[in-house]
Amino acid sequence: MIVVAGEALIDLVPQGPGALADLKPALGGGPYNTAVALGRLGSRTAFCSRTSDDAFGEALLDGLRRAGVDVSGVQRGPEPTTLAVATLDAGGSAAYSFYVDGTADRLFSAPDALPADTRAVSFGTCSLVLEPGASAYEKLMRAAAGQGLFTALDPNIRAGLIRDADAYRARFKSWLPSVTLLKLSAEDAEWLGGTPREWLASGPAAVVVTRGGEGLTVLTRDGGEYSVPGEQVAVVDTIGAGDTVNAALLHGLSAQDALSAEALAALGTEGWTRLLRFAARAAAITCSRAGAEPPYANELGEW
Repeated sequence: MIVVAGEALIDLVPQGPGALADLKPALGGGPYNTAVALGRLGSRTAFCSRTSDDAFGEALLDGLRRAGVDVSGVQRGPEPTTLAVATLDAGGSAAYSFYVDGTADRLFSAPDALPADTRAVSFGTCSLVLEPGASAYEKLMRAAAGQGLFTALDPNIRAGLIRDADAYRARFKSWLPSVTLLKLSAEDAEWLGGTPREWLASGPAAVVVTRGGEGLTVLTRDGGEYSVPGEQVAVVDTIGAGDTVNAALLHGLSAQDALSAEALAALGTEGWTRLLRFAARAAAITCSRAGAEPPYANELGEW
């Protein structure tokens, strides 16, 4: 079982570039997209979050169920669902503004236990910024690491939500001893102000950096560095691409029984190259269609 912990929200997706483009509601949130992508790829997945009792909240749970994701551990509440409004530039890259005050996902509380067969837990995005839920997710991350579980982190920076950048950067560094696999975009890395080698020295076994259409690079604690180019595709938008990379990495590692720091160290050139190519291919499919619509296993072929 791979558990994905974090927010579920509604993306208001523009149907073209510019601030006044028509908006279409879509199911979203970085962790939510990761869970859906894992389910579509065929990984046994559970979602750990708190959603609203409103119609959007029910639609979010339905989307998870359709992907085969276990939602039995999702908390519910009467507060409204978080909204994220995207705007697209001419190249399809998305920027976001958020409506988060008083929303249901912010009131998440850490569960007493994860499913008994949990092997990995994935964290990231807004859920690690917005209090009081952020502290609860942080508590869960540290507890999972303490139990020897594989932990994955994608900070997926949304700078508009971070009121104190220096405090967040310090908090990010405090998470690293509890992280097995760190994945982030080149833009996130620049905003955080560190380097993969510095972060590796603090705990993670590997750091994967995404560079949009230019591809992906992984750096490992033993000094390894492996890269693959991006898959060429006509980009509709990039919404959910990074989340799809998260899911593809976790799915591929699970398929190889490689959800441990020791297994990451043993992958080598062939193992990492195969895994990164799989993730690049999955992300390219997501970029080829509007909104966060990650691929199904039959679109990618056998792992």
